[in-house]
Amino acid sequence: MKKTLTYLLIVAGLASCTKFDDIAKDGSLLDPTSPELKAIAPYKELSDLIDDAGWWFWAQEVTSDEVVFPTRLTDWDDGGKWRVLHTHTWSNDVDAVNSMWSQIYDLVNECNRNIEDLELSGNTSVATKNIIGELKVLRAFAYYLLLDNYGDVPLITSFSEAPKEPFKTTRKEIYDFILQDIKENINELPVSGPKSFATKGMAFTLLAKLYLNAEVYTGSADYATAEAYCDSVINLGIYSVDANSVLSPFTANNSNSPDHIFNISFDQDKRQGFRLHMRTLHYLSDKTFGMAVGPWNGFAAVEDHYNSYESGDKRKFGWFMVGQQYDKAGNKLFDETAGADLVLTPEIPSLIIGADKTSAEIRMSGARVKKYEIEEGAQENLNNDFPLFRYADILLMKAECAVRNGGPGDGDSYIQVIRNRAGVSTSGFGLDDILAERGRELFCEGHRRQDLIRFGKFGNSWWEKPASGPDRTTFPIPQWAIDANPNLGL
Repeated sequence: MKKTLTYLLIVAGLASCTKFDDIAKDGSLLDPTSPELKAIAPYKELSDLIDDAGWWFWAQEVTSDEVVFPTRLTDWDDGGKWRVLHTHTWSNDVDAVNSMWSQIYDLVNECNRNIEDLELSGNTSVATKNIIGELKVLRAFAYYLLLDNYGDVPLITSFSEAPKEPFKTTRKEIYDFILQDIKENINELPVSGPKSFATKGMAFTLLAKLYLNAEVYTGSADYATAEAYCDSVINLGIYSVDANSVLSPFTANNSNSPDHIFNISFDQDKRQGFRLHMRTLHYLSDKTFGMAVGPWNGFAAVEDHYNSYESGDKRKFGWFMVGQQYDKAGNKLFDETAGADLVLTPEIPSLIIGADKTSAEIRMSGARVKKYEIEEGAQENLNNDFPLFRYADILLMKAECAVRNGGPGDGDSYIQVIRNRAGVSTSGFGLDDILAERGRELFCEGHRRQDLIRFGKFGNSWWEKPASGPDRTTFPIPQWAIDANPNLGL
């Protein structure tokens, strides 16, 4: 058996084994020899996308106008790896570029391996056909991430016959392949099921995403088709926005949230990797939440993003931490190192907060993120599932298409569903308004980089970030991959 692309170009280990392998989609245990396990194993690769083992999430957020990791004296300098993302000055040899490439191709590889095993098994049952279709749609999702982040990439659809030194395939060809693979296999998917597996709703959403960004990927816009696939999701009638809570899609028990279309399943013990709270909360925030571990005082919302929420917006108060902080008993927290009450401020003095700043500025600047519920007694890893696709996004995509195909105000009814929940009103929203609303609603969910690119604003300057060129709209192929295969440098 020939080595695959992963072994040739990607030096990365598979995700650690968990009981996730042994659990069927209905929650029952599977026979370890069951072909259904072939449909489950590749999903494990998704979990590393959210942390710096796979870097996809950080590559989307830290390159945007929403999230920043300021260097606090020497804390969070990390060789400048966060800073180069913020300033769009990355090279082809930084952690984000390297790890994201590896992790996504690990997912491709796992899909190819299990598809091939099933196709060669001789099992021609309907169930096996369904599993093969599901894995091809999941592989299409992986290539969507590669298409979006890297542009021209190798297209590998075989495990045993993967070429040793593949050439890049054009972005347009990758795009066409993804569309074909989804459309040929969508009828193999269930209408509903666990949100951490591919369903028809997930596939329709993926198609809507592809057509929404068609102009970026192919040079030709197709908002009408994007809107049609948004309608396909809406017409399933199985998803909804919780009108009563901006917090409900992000609770520790959000696996079956009606707002979730496709998510990554996490468990603090069995399927780890969701540590956003550790990276944002102040060192003393463990006392606020009764955590069993101390957080790391890292990332914060860019001030302009925090200020983009209206004063009455429930998301502003539900998702961010600013002002005087308290322990869970209601007592003021005092930061002894800073010699001051723990008062978090939205203002961040600079990207590199040096010794010329006060201890309070160094340690307390930046609105911190609590969008994902932090349970009392939380560990380093959270139980919350991470939403890759939400119904709220479908409504915003529908609104954007309506405005692009009509004009300002045409998407208001869809936007208002979301803003009603937030306690704010909508009137005559145009494209800039929709981009801003997408930023507010989908904050810290991994959409912002793509949105800024589609709206032609990714190269703009914003806080501590100079204007950048069109070459920054994709990441370069890692240098080590080019060294292993010179065809990738062509």
